[in-house]
Amino acid sequence: ARVVGTDQYSDLAVLHVEDDVPADKLMPLPLANSSALRVGQDVVAIGNPFGLSGSMSRGIISQTNRLLPEENAGFSIPGIIQIDAAINPGNSGGPLLDSTGKVVGMTTAILSDTGSFSGVGFAIPSNTIHKIIPELIAHGNYNHPFLGISGVSITPDIANELGLNEAKGVVVASVTYGSPADSAGIKGKATIYNDINYGLESGNDNDNNEADIILGIDNKPVRTMDDIINNIELSKSVGDTVILKVLRHGNIHDINVKLGTKPDPST
Repeated sequence: ARVVGTDQYSDLAVLHVEDDVPADKLMPLPLANSSALRVGQDVVAIGNPFGLSGSMSRGIISQTNRLLPEENAGFSIPGIIQIDAAINPGNSGGPLLDSTGKVVGMTTAILSDTGSFSGVGFAIPSNTIHKIIPELIAHGNYNHPFLGISGVSITPDIANELGLNEAKGVVVASVTYGSPADSAGIKGKATIYNDINYGLESGNDNDNNEADIILGIDNKPVRTMDDIINNIELSKSVGDTVILKVLRHGNIHDINVKLGTKPDPST
């Protein structure tokens, strides 16, 4: 086989089998609508855990729309399905099926301290596959929409530090120079947030030393950074415009931002 296209941001790739395979030997599995998945729904995973080919495990949907951090690469994969079906090294790339045999996702990772299954597995949803794979086949790559901010979800401690009445929204920690957010005038600042200290560190490029707080996107409330990432990745394309509801110096502004193309993570 040869590689047709890859997309690191979604952990997807397309291979083309170059051998002359008879059409009657190829039986593609139908894709289901992963947005219709519900917590508690039965699912089946098929793969090759530890090299044991064609193994099947059964479980349920534990949660949907998780954000899967790619810590070494510096980005997160949105819309992830969490399952409790046993997933181990060798399962990655295998199908996650509903009870009718339709593909609802592709297994991709586990959360484990030992490297073996501990009850938390993850899969790329079928709707993401349906959206990205045709572009990989046609062009070899997929252009992801890009806003250009990093931010921190407001906790009660941060809300108290900033003098806010409610712990909701996202503080803009930094804005990528030349990004769509930068062009639209979104303001960020150097910020220290960790489990011990939620203090703000002074920046020098913003009026009154204040960072913008994003309260909404496209008339939807924003409570965490996940809300922003999921909205942009799952429902927007390059060139689309999003409306950010921004709290700045005590006033709320609606700011239009035209999304650009996310830079290659390898550069």
